[in-house]
Amino acid sequence: MTVRREVRPLAVASGAGASGTVPGSPAMASERSRQRMIAALRSAGIRDADVLLAMDRVARHLFVDPALASRAYEDVALPIGHGQTISRPSTVARMIETVAAPIPAAQRRKAKVLEVGTGCGYQAAVLAAMFGEVISIERLRGLQDNARANLRALRLPNLRLVFGDGRLGAPSAAPFDAIVVAAAGDAIPEDLLLQMKVPSRLIAPIEASGRQSLHLVERVGPDSWHLTVLDAVRFVPLRAGTV
Repeated sequence: MTVRREVRPLAVASGAGASGTVPGSPAMASERSRQRMIAALRSAGIRDADVLLAMDRVARHLFVDPALASRAYEDVALPIGHGQTISRPSTVARMIETVAAPIPAAQRRKAKVLEVGTGCGYQAAVLAAMFGEVISIERLRGLQDNARANLRALRLPNLRLVFGDGRLGAPSAAPFDAIVVAAAGDAIPEDLLLQMKVPSRLIAPIEASGRQSLHLVERVGPDSWHLTVLDAVRFVPLRAGTV
């Protein structure tokens, strides 16, 4: 396996400053909050029209606790139970934009994407709004149950939730046009590298010496991968097994 490595900065949003809305409040309040979030993402450098449209279509406040819904469209990570968090909108948008960049817009509805770490289901819904088939793996049964409940009303036929060890990927469904890992390990599991299509991209947070950074892997040949280290981030740990 050949991996070439480089380091490059990746811009992230400094903060949206938008307020959300609680379920049951006027629909226009949620719409205005979401539009402020989209404007903030544009200001932060998100340019992919498909990413912005997907982020606009998926109501983030439906994936957080009602007590936190007023903060749903701020650029902050929020707790979702079981010691986990929903990622900042800017982080979700940047990771998806990065892995989607090489895929022509006309081919995205035919692309197959793997997500490791379903969490509350928000990022999975955004991915499903962009790509033809999405498989999302979660190792915590309680979180997966919550994600299923959150996603049920959306009726996304192109999204499949899997309970399992995300470090192992989904070999029966491989290869993938893109892989998004939403938890930080000390290295990218080889199983995930081998499930990448040639060519394709994988993005994952990696922790080393107590610090995390996003790692972008591009599979450029059957036995060749190119690694780029991006900006510092903060994610929950990527653990083995199921609970």
